[in-house]
Amino acid sequence: MGHWKKLSKSEINERIFGALDQNVDFFNENPLGIPGSHLDDKVFYQDAPFLKDAPFLSTLIHNPNHIGCHTLGKSESFFRGTQQIERELITICSEDILKAPSDACDGYVASGGTEANMQAIWIYRNYFMRDLQAKSDEITILCSEDAHYSMSKAADVFGIKLSSVPVDPDERKVKTEDLQGVITREEQEGVRYFIVVVNMMTTMFGSVDDLDDFTECLQAQKLEYKVHVDGAYGGFIYPFTNPNNALCFSDPRVNSVTLDAHKMVQAPYGTGIFLIRKGWMKYANTQSASYVEGEDYTLIGSRSGANAIAVWMILATYGRFGWEEKMAILLKRTTWLIEQLDRLGIHYFRNPFANIVTMRSEFLNAEIAKKFGLVPDNHHTPEWYKVVLMEHVTIEKLMPLVDELEAFNKKD
Repeated sequence: MGHWKKLSKSEINERIFGALDQNVDFFNENPLGIPGSHLDDKVFYQDAPFLKDAPFLSTLIHNPNHIGCHTLGKSESFFRGTQQIERELITICSEDILKAPSDACDGYVASGGTEANMQAIWIYRNYFMRDLQAKSDEITILCSEDAHYSMSKAADVFGIKLSSVPVDPDERKVKTEDLQGVITREEQEGVRYFIVVVNMMTTMFGSVDDLDDFTECLQAQKLEYKVHVDGAYGGFIYPFTNPNNALCFSDPRVNSVTLDAHKMVQAPYGTGIFLIRKGWMKYANTQSASYVEGEDYTLIGSRSGANAIAVWMILATYGRFGWEEKMAILLKRTTWLIEQLDRLGIHYFRNPFANIVTMRSEFLNAEIAKKFGLVPDNHHTPEWYKVVLMEHVTIEKLMPLVDELEAFNKKD
């Protein structure tokens, strides 16, 4: 613990420009064998005076390729400076946020939560097939019906089954009897291996799965399983608003976690984070990538180092205590909103540690939803609409929504 420090702007600039100095210099060196270069200087102006105070934009222009998984050791030495910052970011996320022991996790900055979830499922599928001689039709992804659509995508891409467990429509929790029923049905159909994906806040509701529900049912039937936590939405808020939660690496059942920095962290889109305990990345090794120094263990392959720099910069700007304050402010705004909904008698779902409020569709109309950019659970037949309390969603911006909801519900 304690890797996550608040840094001044000058300290951040010094660190990043120092890292770029350690990378290959396409401008002044003569690397002849790399299939890449800086951004095209006929299109992207590279001598602007402001760049000396713009480390992220400078990183974009220098265009480091972070192919591979740098926590494993050897990587493309052309970009060693910025790769070191990515390694530090993985340490902050796994140890300072998710309570892993020192040097216990590998990971990389992915293209988003979808890729990170798929990376986990790819690894566990390969583990079951290679080490336990499982057949593809004996493996399933086990998750709640509120899980992200990347579960369906992963099942399709990797040729395994998907087992979704119904949730209570109001509490958004799986019922133990339904979970047991799904497991029993899959076992009767020949499934022996379960990739369990539990949600650390779903995207639509902010609901959180109970890990005990899943593992107790599987252990009772002596079935093989591995646990992945989808914290693509909640990973940068839930560990701070509910610090004693079980969905972290301090629980030995948790083997991997997805985070998504382009949500709560406000990093550029296309910035997910995949974290997994040491010893598991080998199941995704692509040895045929022999021309890549250190080979490749990731689903994405080549990726921009600038996104890792952006996340590191944001976290370093706040520090742990500043981040806790930021999340506390979002929760305070969320509490204000639900107090207004309670006053108006509007039916909603809200996890007490989340900054999402999801309202029943009968308490508003499509005009209100469109005016305030509320997102439905289904664009064809919506039953719920959600409000997400992000940085820009102040109480002053919420007040007009509350006024319109009050006027609409008075009509009824």
